[in-house]
Amino acid sequence: MVRGIRGATTADANTKEEILGKSRELLDAVIKKNELKIEDMVSIIFSVTDDLDAGFPALAVREMGLSYTPLFCTQEMRVQNSLKKCIRLLVHVNTDIDQKNIKHVFLHGAQNLRPDLVAE
Repeated sequence: MVRGIRGATTADANTKEEILGKSRELLDAVIKKNELKIEDMVSIIFSVTDDLDAGFPALAVREMGLSYTPLFCTQEMRVQNSLKKCIRLLVHVNTDIDQKNIKHVFLHGAQNLRPDLVAE
């Protein structure tokens, strides 16, 4: 069964180091909370707000050992009054976890984006 896991975080600054660090932290939290194995990851889509253009989040993930997982980066749709400096991801995984038991991860300034999805 393929499931999707959502996640988001915010960067403190528009620097390559900050974007890579926060992307790594976010994916690491998704992996740990859902007890995932790298080989179970089908693909990952990243989006960043238009104020983050100093680096690709996918680069951080490649450095974590996901050499064969397809990765895609895109720019988040621009919406008035939306969260700034936000990095979002959607991880597609092969898993037996029921959809209601998937643990979505929202860190830093993104914690209030989807309080209904945030696992305890």
